[in-house]
Amino acid sequence: MAASSTQQNHASFQKDYDKQSELKAFDDTKAGVKGLIDAGITKVPQIFIHPEALEKKTSINPNKTHFTFPLIDLYNINKNPIKHKEIVKQIQEALETWGFFQVINHGVPVSVLDEMLRGARRFHEQGVDIKKPYYSRDVARKVMYNCNFDLFSHKALAANWRDSLYSVMAPNPAMPEELPETCREITIEYSDHVMKLGYTLVELLSEGLGLKPNHLKEMGCAEGLGILCNYYPSCPQPELAIGTSRHADNDFFTMLLQDDIGGLQVFHENQWVDVPPTHGALIINIGDILQLISNDKYKSIEHRVLANKIGPRISVASFFSTGPSTSSRIYGPIEELLSKDNPPKYRATTMKDFFEYSNKKGLDGNSNLSHYKII
Repeated sequence: MAASSTQQNHASFQKDYDKQSELKAFDDTKAGVKGLIDAGITKVPQIFIHPEALEKKTSINPNKTHFTFPLIDLYNINKNPIKHKEIVKQIQEALETWGFFQVINHGVPVSVLDEMLRGARRFHEQGVDIKKPYYSRDVARKVMYNCNFDLFSHKALAANWRDSLYSVMAPNPAMPEELPETCREITIEYSDHVMKLGYTLVELLSEGLGLKPNHLKEMGCAEGLGILCNYYPSCPQPELAIGTSRHADNDFFTMLLQDDIGGLQVFHENQWVDVPPTHGALIINIGDILQLISNDKYKSIEHRVLANKIGPRISVASFFSTGPSTSSRIYGPIEELLSKDNPPKYRATTMKDFFEYSNKKGLDGNSNLSHYKII
């Protein structure tokens, strides 16, 4: 694919400075983007000037167009067979078109959702010296704080305007004492609720594919849980930076909790559509691995987060994947979904291979799945 004029101009612009040295100097502070704001910067450093932001793509507010972002009410789902069937159909339709939907009446108390957002904010707004012990790029760690997991990837177009705290919560979770004290109790409580909801969702996802309710669960699709607490500081020049660049998730499915600031966009029908914040709702989206094993029945859709002068924006992403014990299990298109008219579209892979590939590639604006596509 030919590079856009924006990317070419950005590349020539970058030649005038030592990008790697600036990245290292920034990373060595272990203060993240929050540290830049605390230092009183008024301009976005060059390592954060992102070609995706420079393209100035317009977004669509679904409330002002014919788009209606899917909102699904899970109330009484296990007590009313008729409603259960209707919800399965709603989820199926949402995932075949949007790849996303929001759920309400999902069983996670709103008080827990709100406290999880507060806990994430408390961690990121601590002093640098308190956060530094958690700062790492060692993917083997179960608790890790940093700015951009792919900061040094040669394929990453620019750094994203966000800091993150990642915690492994299942099946072999971080020990309580490993979690930051400022958000320890709520992270444990929140993850318990999320796992319960995750098991419900994975059954609904199975039924939406025409499979038995326990099919995806038995494949390990909800065995592993990682929680990522994102902090997007206010940006002095949001027209130059991007909160999170366009990407699709590399898991089975993701459950997102976001505050009321907004900024999340989904690429739908060849345009960026704003996802309206809904207090008390959780956003669900399909990851690459579920698109692969469903043989494109469910869609892993690209999404991004804009930088904003208003902030900080807080979000908590819960990634459902396999655990370490099944990381070498082979995943390919589910046999029951295949036929002469629907042959496999992807080659099989292990989770270990898929994660290593996607982590090395970073958020470069290209699909992980294209690497596994059968031509």
